[in-house]
Amino acid sequence: MPSETEQPLPERAFTAAARPERSVLLERGPELAAAFHAVDALVAGAAAGGPARGGVLVLRGDPGIGKTSLLAEIHRTARDRCTVLTARGGETLISVPFHLTRQLLQPALDGYGPEGVRHLFGDHFDLVAPALGLAPPPPPSAAPADPQGVRDGLVRLLDRLADGLRDRPPVLLVDDAHWADTETLTWLDAFTRTREDGRLPVLVVVAHRPLPGAGGSRHRTAGQNDGDGHADGDGNSDGDGHADGHGHADGDGHADGDGHADGDGHADGDGHADGDGNPDGTALLTGLADRALLTLGLHALTSEATAELAREALGAHADEPFCRELWTVTAGNPYETVELLAKVRDRTLEPVAGTAGLLRNLAAGARGGGLVTRLEALGSGPTRLAWAVAVLGADSTPDLLAKLTGMDATELADHTERLRRARIVTPPPRTGGASPHLEFAHPLIATAVYGSVPAAVRTALHGRAAWALAEAGHGPAAASRHLLEVHPDDDEDVVRRLRAAAVEHLAVGAPDAARRCLERALAEPPGPDTYARVLYELGCASLLTAPAATVLHLRSALALPGLDDTLRTDATYRLAQALAHNNQLQEAARAVAAEAARTPPGTGRRRLQAAHFMYEGFQATEDDGPGRSRRLAELTAAFTGADNSERALLAVRAFDAMLRGEPADEVVRLCDRSLVDGAPARGLGWTNPAWGFEIPALTGIAYVFADRPDRAEALFTEAVRAFEISGWSGAHLAFAHALLGLVHRRRGDLPRAQHHLEEGLRLADRVGDGLPVHWDTACLLVDTLLARGRTAEARSVADRYAFGPPWPGAIVLPDGPSVLGRLLLAEGRAEDAVRTLEGAAEALTGRARHHVVWAPWSFDLARALAPVDPDRAAGIAAEAAAHAERLGTPTALGEALRCAALFADPAEARDLLTRAVAHLAASPSRYEEARARLDLAHATGSPADLARAATLAATCGADALATAAVTARASAHPRE
Repeated sequence: MPSETEQPLPERAFTAAARPERSVLLERGPELAAAFHAVDALVAGAAAGGPARGGVLVLRGDPGIGKTSLLAEIHRTARDRCTVLTARGGETLISVPFHLTRQLLQPALDGYGPEGVRHLFGDHFDLVAPALGLAPPPPPSAAPADPQGVRDGLVRLLDRLADGLRDRPPVLLVDDAHWADTETLTWLDAFTRTREDGRLPVLVVVAHRPLPGAGGSRHRTAGQNDGDGHADGDGNSDGDGHADGHGHADGDGHADGDGHADGDGHADGDGHADGDGNPDGTALLTGLADRALLTLGLHALTSEATAELAREALGAHADEPFCRELWTVTAGNPYETVELLAKVRDRTLEPVAGTAGLLRNLAAGARGGGLVTRLEALGSGPTRLAWAVAVLGADSTPDLLAKLTGMDATELADHTERLRRARIVTPPPRTGGASPHLEFAHPLIATAVYGSVPAAVRTALHGRAAWALAEAGHGPAAASRHLLEVHPDDDEDVVRRLRAAAVEHLAVGAPDAARRCLERALAEPPGPDTYARVLYELGCASLLTAPAATVLHLRSALALPGLDDTLRTDATYRLAQALAHNNQLQEAARAVAAEAARTPPGTGRRRLQAAHFMYEGFQATEDDGPGRSRRLAELTAAFTGADNSERALLAVRAFDAMLRGEPADEVVRLCDRSLVDGAPARGLGWTNPAWGFEIPALTGIAYVFADRPDRAEALFTEAVRAFEISGWSGAHLAFAHALLGLVHRRRGDLPRAQHHLEEGLRLADRVGDGLPVHWDTACLLVDTLLARGRTAEARSVADRYAFGPPWPGAIVLPDGPSVLGRLLLAEGRAEDAVRTLEGAAEALTGRARHHVVWAPWSFDLARALAPVDPDRAAGIAAEAAAHAERLGTPTALGEALRCAALFADPAEARDLLTRAVAHLAASPSRYEEARARLDLAHATGSPADLARAATLAATCGADALATAAVTARASAHPRE
């Protein structure tokens, strides 16, 4: 469990060997002790080859509190024993997806070489490498990358990196995480959830400011705020008393007199994005803190520490009144303290009581409007250069700065030096041959400078930055963050570039970034010829992540001119998908039916008709099910599978025929025609975005209930492989595992079925709650657990996933009420079971759905009624037998005969059970065969039959059935 320390960490935890010099970090002993202990534990665990002993450590504090300096000291201490990877968020970079992920992982991958990198990525290089900038995005024709798949690939990559670095285990230091991009935070959140014990193969240290709504007290430690509520920091300084070169900690960021954005990143008058990121980022950081080994809240410097800083910087003669006023003016904030001491040195003021009154005015120049005034005093050249750095951020290389400012190399060097002497920028050293870039000495300075740029100038600079990045070959996505800041101006070129950026964002698994680009493109706005296309693209970008938004955008696109016939068909098809994902099946069916009526005959209309019949059939209730089935049969009667639209309709028809209990041979014929050489045709595969995964899924399900699980297993195994390779590790992969669970349930391999179904639920749980895949998978798992005799476990699953009325708007696989009735019978709740099964009967017979294996209500209802109403029960069993005869599968025939034996005299019952065993032995249904063999053994009293039943039940994993068979055999032959 994470520790939320409320009391100061004991100094005795700070070993002599690990203690830094006092002048490096003041009043940070407890925090450093905790960090060093975490590093020691990580290294010790890796050296011993035992369990991983990493975890998450969170440093939380107000601006200027010393978080960055603390990270720098952790870096210095860990670098000789660990692989230290660092990243820092930026206020203007929140919208850049995977920005911090690239900072963290790219340096670690540099030493592996191309082949080594591909080995680390495994089968997921093509999926994950574009997100890290190690490969170009896939072409626009490819399906968008699944965000969860990319995230899971990055989790696996970090795991493999850690495994290859056991001699120098990774330490990830993330500074200014309140400005981290959501994609990076989501990845770190997922990585830290991968182990239930919380032990990670890496140490992740995250530093951020207090989060909105957090109250600032939940995780306070030794460093809780002082009585005035002021924050603290380390207060380290260099030999001149200037702020150190590590960028130290943040400033207080109070708004200046012009109302520019403050250091916490709150929006300025122009709506500049706030520094906390977004609510999702806040929730993710809160989640990391909840799982942290420790969350350390940092406190303000005491007056004694402030005096010590003053005397180190100005000399031992700094008197007490001066030091006390210094502490009062800065509120113990280390950043402000160091900056103010530097100003005192610059002005050669004596640190005595007589000059203490000047400190307050001097302090005003360290932040907000005072800082901007200080910048402007340097002249127009340094000011324009600082503006360009504020706009470019991490892209502030000499070449790009020259393009934005129009300065030559000499001017750039001169103005850079003036900014450096004024402690406004700090150019990092050149590393690895890369071009150095300018950085502000502190995030507060970056915020104040950016806010000071006149709105028109700032907009123009963003426009020029976008152009410069494109000219430098950085691509549309890199330039898009600047285009987001340009004022709308009816510029079709901006629309084009934002659309191209959205394509790149989707290709790397960043749909939120794509949506931002397309929403901004709409504000430009696009011309009449492209407006509907942009709406269509925006709808597609939201398809799987925001169904309601998708519906809105696609409906708007369809209401406007500008979409050709092909795009109208695709937009309508995707609209129906979004409505279905939003549990609006009726609306989905109506949308495609209306568009199909307006579409000329051909493949486009057949595509819409396939969707219409599919979504009509998926509904739990229907006005005219038999009529719809008849129209579908008439439409497909002459189809041969000549193209994908015919194949899709044949798959829908096969599924509908299966539900109706039509002859299995006809169902198999239809399934075969929907495939090409036993596999989905090109364009109808599992990951094809045009048709969706439903078409091959319907074919496989129909095969299963036609007693051809072998063909279904081939399809569903390919589904798992295709989804995993494509990185579709969410609901799609969960459903594929559910389908494999269905195959093994029907074959009677109950343990394997349970494994796949539990894996399906695990994957679905990561996506959300109450998804259609939850209902189908829970239903199958309940049925499987009942077959194993694990009634209590089945009830637990049913309760956890609210499996029961009110039923969803879509059908459940297999029939939900039928399986719930079976559960109630197993629990001894016969009256409740009868009511539930009667409800299933009413709903299904009204739609002429008579498949006695997919919806086995008739067999269970007959058994439930047999003791109290045998005549009615016999009638139900006889009707079920007639449907089984029509269906013709060995499984259905065997189950019907076994049920009929309940109502026959002993001799006839033995004959019926013998025939049932023969049918089931010829079927793939081993569990049903084991039940029939046990019934036959009870009827004949044969020890051999009991032995065969016990062996088969044990092979199936039907524990309760096997135990019953063994017990019956022992009772009949106690001496054996």
